[in-house]
Amino acid sequence: MPGARAETGSDPSAAAGVPLSTYQQSVADYWNTERNAVNLRLGEVDGIYHHHYGIGAADFSVLEAPEEVREERIAEELHRLESAQADLLLEHLGRIAPEGRLLDSGCGRGGGSLLAHQRFGCAVDGISISRSQVAFAGEQAERRGVGGQVRFHLRNMLDTGFETGSFDGIWNNESTMYVELSLLFAEYQRLLRRGGRYVCITGCYNDAYGLPSRAVSEINAHYICDIHPRSTYFREMAAHRLVPVGVVDLTAATIPYWELRAQTHLATGIEEKFLSAYRDGSFQYLLIAADRV
Repeated sequence: MPGARAETGSDPSAAAGVPLSTYQQSVADYWNTERNAVNLRLGEVDGIYHHHYGIGAADFSVLEAPEEVREERIAEELHRLESAQADLLLEHLGRIAPEGRLLDSGCGRGGGSLLAHQRFGCAVDGISISRSQVAFAGEQAERRGVGGQVRFHLRNMLDTGFETGSFDGIWNNESTMYVELSLLFAEYQRLLRRGGRYVCITGCYNDAYGLPSRAVSEINAHYICDIHPRSTYFREMAAHRLVPVGVVDLTAATIPYWELRAQTHLATGIEEKFLSAYRDGSFQYLLIAADRV
């Protein structure tokens, strides 16, 4: 998320002057100290650390696995569902040439950036306002021997400091609820080359329901975020030369992930709020792909 001007590579200390609003600082503080097992334990499965949820049919038999391997099987299954979500997002970036360049905006601990490089062979920049996330992600890239092509920076997604028109593709994976969309898409309009692709997967509240439901409000409070209404995404994309080419409602596809997670040792207490909001229609899980025109 927020932005330094100097090139930081995978050295978070180089962006010590990154400007943050009071709210952004509170978000950075949260992620700098976050050590949630549902993020860390799942990443240990294969060294790809995601910070998002999963999609697809879940194998609930892992709940009945022998006690000595049950936690391991549960972690593997939840991680498989997360990886399926990441693969779907990357698929919607379309064809990216090896000489292309991608931006993972709100990169977390870097799992998506590493998968993108693995898929396309191109350069990937990941940005976050969390110093600890940037450092962790950089270490993962170096460990995999791709630190020269997959680089992580302490920067603001609203004001990145990258060159105009320098990216072939940009994505947000569950990070748009931490920023104003008008400011975000203005920056992406600047960063994307003409014909470049933007993809996001996000939770948004359903305008047809009315104002945010109680469950959505509790999700906001839990993650200190501000979930946007569905209409705001399309309005702000249209205002910033981002034309949707694909919209996929993933709400039904993500429910099995939450149903499984709610029954495991990795539950955090927020699972029932997600399930309630998805089931009553007040909350939706969308993938939106758009081209810069």
